[in-house]
Amino acid sequence: MNIHEYQAKVVLQEFGIPVPRGVPAFSVEEAEKAAHQLGGPIWVVKAQIHAGGRGKAGGVKVVKTIEEVTREATRILGSTLVTHQTGPKGKVVNRLYIEDGSAIDKEFYLSALIDRVTSRVAFVVSTEGGIDIEEVAHRAPEKILTFSVDPATGIMPHHGRRVAQALQLTGDLAKQAESLLAKLYTAFVAKDMSLLEINPLVVTKSGQIICLDAKISFDDNALFRHADIVALRDVTEEDEKEIEASKYDLNYIALDGTIGCMVNGAGLAMATMDIIKLYGESPANFLDVGGSATKERVAAAFKIITSDPHVKGILVNIFGGIMRCDVIAEGVVAAVKESGLRVPLVVRLEGTNVDKGKEIIATSNLNVTSANDLDDAAQKIVKAVKGTA
Repeated sequence: MNIHEYQAKVVLQEFGIPVPRGVPAFSVEEAEKAAHQLGGPIWVVKAQIHAGGRGKAGGVKVVKTIEEVTREATRILGSTLVTHQTGPKGKVVNRLYIEDGSAIDKEFYLSALIDRVTSRVAFVVSTEGGIDIEEVAHRAPEKILTFSVDPATGIMPHHGRRVAQALQLTGDLAKQAESLLAKLYTAFVAKDMSLLEINPLVVTKSGQIICLDAKISFDDNALFRHADIVALRDVTEEDEKEIEASKYDLNYIALDGTIGCMVNGAGLAMATMDIIKLYGESPANFLDVGGSATKERVAAAFKIITSDPHVKGILVNIFGGIMRCDVIAEGVVAAVKESGLRVPLVVRLEGTNVDKGKEIIATSNLNVTSANDLDDAAQKIVKAVKGTA
């Protein structure tokens, strides 16, 4: 789950992490009030969307008068920002953040994330702040420091010293960096974050280190422990189909392709998407119904796929271990009978109760194509979508 920048900074403040003063605003009038409350003389008007690249898209403006705050708030609020992370459709700005301007001396990059290789919290640090870390990695990888933290010891003083050295900080600034790193690690673990990105982390002309921007993502599987974080969810920033899928505990991610996929198991889902690409089409979604799906969950999953207007064909690929093939078949048949089937459907079933599952499909009187294996299924659905079947 993602949250907005202004919400992320409130979370960080709970752990004593320094951030600029700021006030969220949901209207032009609230933006003006926020500017008066902060007092100036410099303000930053920031669009609040769940995507990076806001500055390049015109969603972040530094201004010097209340009148400019009003003008920029009027321009940005309700507009559609298109960045490299939003896709061509962009995102509508429904919230603003009015923040104190900062006298910046230096800009750095600092993030914490889960290292899947070591199963530890890892930090990524760079002297190149304010730009995409991917760009830095491509252009100057030697300017990036990465290290992980042993959970048995937690954050240690030598980690902070390592960061200070990488950022070429000495004296009081080095001490601030060490203190900041410890607080960031504590916040990351305490709130079950999956990503904490500070870009840029800045040194002000007065010699203070502050988090000028903040992006936080949380582990969905741990949200039951954090009612305060769940309350921050902004569903207007999420795909409607993904919201609906979450109600049924389905793992669904909308993509840009034409073939809807319903699969059990994340690994098999990835393989299914790969083979669709291999035969010349693209998946419209990632959808893992899990190993213990019910008929109702399967039916819900099928309806979510068919609600996507870009879907030109559907591939159901089930390897029944814990998940029974007959349950999948019953769910598909129920969903098709209720919502109708307007696109080609290919079903590949294998595993527990596979014969019963195939029988349910065969006797359903539905226009469904059966497949013997994944390769056969992928070829059939691609041909059907391309109209060459």
